Amino acid sequence: MNGRRVPADARLTSQQRRRLRRMLQAVDGRHEGATYREIAEAIFGAARVADAPWKTSALRDATIDLVKDGLALIAGGYRSLLRRRRRP
Repeated sequence: MNGRRVPADARLTSQQRRRLRRMLQAVDGRHEGATYREIAEAIFGAARVADAPWKTSALRDATIDLVKDGLALIAGGYRSLLRRRRRP
């Protein structure tokens, strides 16, 4: 844009952007037939997933939540992101 940088979009924090990215990764994995464990390994790393028993793992719960929230985002929840006003 005429050699000028576009100002950073402050509507979402870096943590929110990372969570949104992980949600979409999780949904993509699920649509490709990946198990929750395989999705967790792709997102969080195989070593972290292997550290705790899977059935009681916090990463298992986080992965299931990412898939659930990602599906809600795709089903129309993304509209709330579009309604946020850009801060100057």
